[in-house]
Amino acid sequence: MPDSSRRHLLLGGAAVSAGALLTACTSNEPKNAKNTGPAAGAAPAADDKPGTPVTIGFAGPQADHGWLNAINQNAKDRAKKYSEVTLEITEGSNDTATQIGQVQTLINKKVDVLVILPADGKALTQIGLQAMKAGIPVINLDRIFASPQAYRCWIGGDNYGMGLNAGNFIGERLKDKPNATVVELAGMDSLELTKQRTQGFDDALKNYPNIRKVARQAADFTVESGQAKMAQLLQAQPKFDALWNHDDDQGVGALRAVAQAGRKDFLMVGGAGARSAMDAIKSDTGVLKATVLYPPTMAASAIDLARALGQQKGVGGMAELEIPASITLYSAVVTKENVDEYLPTGFS
Repeated sequence: MPDSSRRHLLLGGAAVSAGALLTACTSNEPKNAKNTGPAAGAAPAADDKPGTPVTIGFAGPQADHGWLNAINQNAKDRAKKYSEVTLEITEGSNDTATQIGQVQTLINKKVDVLVILPADGKALTQIGLQAMKAGIPVINLDRIFASPQAYRCWIGGDNYGMGLNAGNFIGERLKDKPNATVVELAGMDSLELTKQRTQGFDDALKNYPNIRKVARQAADFTVESGQAKMAQLLQAQPKFDALWNHDDDQGVGALRAVAQAGRKDFLMVGGAGARSAMDAIKSDTGVLKATVLYPPTMAASAIDLARALGQQKGVGGMAELEIPASITLYSAVVTKENVDEYLPTGFS
């Protein structure tokens, strides 16, 4: 759950672009290798040879969500592309005490670098500090630790940017419609990322005085909650022009509710970049017209960064000898016009 402070390095592209930048000096992929899987768009370049062996420890939360499962898969797939990289990956847990124990085990194994996506950034800050003090650099993935001393580099998505770009996409399509109305299907209000996505959306709508948000429901990032909360929105709002849904997983349920209600009178924008959402956008037969990326390919880029740290390299395409302190990925909007470009990054 990253913050949106100015200290993050903004990259002008999705994780696909970030991956290309990060790997320009760190790859050992054969020139004619074909890239497959969700991180194919961020495949390593071919102008580098295997370097010093590096053992990377990877600890993330339980993969109980499509996006989190894609995070794990991207990390595994990326590590396999490097013959000199050994990946020590934990089972994953949403219990902070369990995850702290898993990271402690990786520290005790004396891995060269740690990549940690904490179930709770604040709660795992101390274990990040412990690793750094032990001389093991930490790549903090997505949900940010409470102290910058707990990580060498943070890399993650832009939650505020997701909402901002969703709002601007909707705004441009409704800017000429008098008294347009929109509704919002948010994630979990207990999470800071949900608040940031809503704030970005609200700020974007300020640029379109003809558009008014008339309803908002918070769901729980699950198919079931998406269907239930969307059904409530549809019942309470017999007419509106657009919907911003924070998460494509809960969007599967939301679309079921829309179909059951027989509604086709609005446009929908999703979030995260699920393959099912991209397929629906490509077919252009329903209300879903776009999704705003929160790319799980960030895990592949985290492996690139960890490898660079372990081998004391910088980042290709940048003049500095060291990797950046933070990298914020851009929240690209996927539409029918550009969906083919992003399909390889869609997750199940």
